[in-house]
Amino acid sequence: MKWFQEKLYKDYTQMFSVETLLHLGRTMYQDVMIFENAVFGKVLVLDGVVQLTERDNHVYHEMIAHVPLLAHGSARNVLIIGGGDGGTLKEVLKHPIERATLVELDGEVIGLSRRYLPTVSGGAFDDPRTNVLVMDGTQYVAHAKEQFDVIIIDSTDPTGPGESLFTEAFYAACRSRLRSGGVIAVQSGAPFFQPRELQMVCERLSGSFAGVRPYLAPVPTYAGGMLALVTAGETCDALRPPRKVLRERFAPLQGRTRYYTPEVHLAAFTLAPSFEPPSLGEDPMPAGYLKTGS
Repeated sequence: MKWFQEKLYKDYTQMFSVETLLHLGRTMYQDVMIFENAVFGKVLVLDGVVQLTERDNHVYHEMIAHVPLLAHGSARNVLIIGGGDGGTLKEVLKHPIERATLVELDGEVIGLSRRYLPTVSGGAFDDPRTNVLVMDGTQYVAHAKEQFDVIIIDSTDPTGPGESLFTEAFYAACRSRLRSGGVIAVQSGAPFFQPRELQMVCERLSGSFAGVRPYLAPVPTYAGGMLALVTAGETCDALRPPRKVLRERFAPLQGRTRYYTPEVHLAAFTLAPSFEPPSLGEDPMPAGYLKTGS
């Protein structure tokens, strides 16, 4: 039996058995591997790093999409940067939005995902509300005239093609593209292994947004089993509305999510992603980022 070994971290690795190799190649921007595993189903790997699996991708996609959308409460126009697999797009389209624009740098990832991982997007690319642009997300945000209610940064980690999506300048540009009351959500890595990266995202977002909150999603595929995300808006309280408000907003989605619920929304912020060992020095997250509100 062949094995795939992910070597994302210096002192830690994880391995997946490769039952069937479906695709192995290189696009203009990155190496792509897609294979089948007996536990996780089909697995998408970019530049040697697991991006998603059929088994647990719904947790990540539901949390990066429904948290900002239900925090906003009345989004009509949504921008997704990255997310070429279509999973986040699928979740966004479960809401009564008018338009979802997906901007993906690597068009080949969209094609490969549609071919080998069609259940991840579930037909979202063919929805009439969907607008797909194959281009650099930073350039789109810098020059777009359109205003959005919610922006979702569904990117790879802050290295390689995704590095430019983690800068203060990019977050400031995103803020200028949001309407009043707008919300942004950002993928922020595995907090157990990347506490500094998570701190960096929070600090850089705080330069453009008054409310910044990290939250957690349990995704077994990712190292340590936890993924950190960060959402930001005009106030911290707006990102974690009262349970009653979330339940009212969630009612039209009842039965259409597998992991997300209003209770999960609230708990994800309560379980603040502070994993930094004491030996590494000061608290990785300023206290203001970890306030859970009421």
